[in-house]
Amino acid sequence: MMTSLQLSAEEEAVEVFLDAAARGDVRRVSELLCGAPSLINRSGRSGWTALMLAARNGHYEAAQALLSHGCDRLPLNSSSQTALDVARFWGHRHIAALLAGAQGVPATSVLHSRENYFSRETLDRLSAKRTDKVWLEERRSHPDSVYLLFSNLSPMVSPGQEDGGGAQQVETKLCRLRYEAVKDLLQKPATVLIFLGVELRKLPSSSFSSSCLTPAWFAINTEEDAGELLKRFGEKNRCFTKTPNRDLLKLSEDEAGVVAQARAVLAWHSRYSFCPTCGSGTVLEEGGYKRRCLSADCRSHKGVHNTCYPRVDPVVIMLVIHPDGDQCLLGRKNIFPVGMFSCLAGFIEPGETLEQAVRREVEEESGVKVGPVQYVSCQPWPMPSNLMIGCLAVATTTRIKVDEDEIEEARWFPRQQVINSFLGTRPAFTAPPRQTIAHQLIRHWTSMNSNL
Repeated sequence: MMTSLQLSAEEEAVEVFLDAAARGDVRRVSELLCGAPSLINRSGRSGWTALMLAARNGHYEAAQALLSHGCDRLPLNSSSQTALDVARFWGHRHIAALLAGAQGVPATSVLHSRENYFSRETLDRLSAKRTDKVWLEERRSHPDSVYLLFSNLSPMVSPGQEDGGGAQQVETKLCRLRYEAVKDLLQKPATVLIFLGVELRKLPSSSFSSSCLTPAWFAINTEEDAGELLKRFGEKNRCFTKTPNRDLLKLSEDEAGVVAQARAVLAWHSRYSFCPTCGSGTVLEEGGYKRRCLSADCRSHKGVHNTCYPRVDPVVIMLVIHPDGDQCLLGRKNIFPVGMFSCLAGFIEPGETLEQAVRREVEEESGVKVGPVQYVSCQPWPMPSNLMIGCLAVATTTRIKVDEDEIEEARWFPRQQVINSFLGTRPAFTAPPRQTIAHQLIRHWTSMNSNL
């Protein structure tokens, strides 16, 4: 157990770090993070992080430095505010634009450009290099290249551990392997290998040697026994995720973006071993981004066919606003945790626009008719390969008639009830996890006319 003296020293380090961020002392912030990277997302009084303090006081360069070190933008303080909410409330539009991932975008568009979980780009996909077999082979065997190992589409991770005295939960991290550790797996016929890209910048937890080449990242999915793989790579501190909808939400934003790409492509490979056109076997090409039919007579060799390339399934997810503007429509499925309500959602059908899909799905699930529809933002959702397209929609009717085959309940919730649920003050329902676009759509609506 940590002694009181050690705990005091740790608390003091956090206070010094938060104070440097609040003053906008970029040099001191960087020095402290070099010595103690775990400070990056620590919080102080009322749950305020360094990024929130920099945003509160208008320190653009400090906020920029924190983000460059991999600071998480999504934590909430005791008032249920993110750093973006703080920047907007205090009128620091340039910082709000930075936090929304859209530097230079006019203030009216800031919320529309919010960066969602699973959507951060830390790799340059270098799609032009996917057909360069010589270049790919060189990068595959390069000592600095990174390999992410998947077993049945579950990545190997180092699970989160308590930090220090148990006050802080350290995020789950992807296990980054080298070529020498996986080269025998690459020789097995059942192993699927895909090229993810090269680093745009050095990730916070990297320990790469200096090189003029930016490290390349690959993902492999193997059918080898998961238990044996864990023994091979150190079972004690590593595991394969078991529940994707829960476990993948524990990664950092940087690593979540990589997993969204890797898992979606690997899931496609797991379902398309045979040609959908003629039933023949297929072979992987272009760094894992194409499957070619082995039958020379197959129609898929002529023209461009969506069966040859990774699949993405578009889904509309919408927050429906009551005609009075002060209530929103939320529903729940029987698979949800007790008390949780979320936005309505559904797949876009062929020949359908976003707006048409929103109106159809809302009426099918709740019986409510919808008029105007506005796009807000989108989120990759690698379970297995959806693109969640977030919208706001204004209802033209209010009577609810639930389709029990789709959802078990739907309700109108007043704005104050929604805010109370975010704050934990007499919550009327449990909101979806903050990493989901449903959570961000609801928060977007509450912040349109409130100080959250």
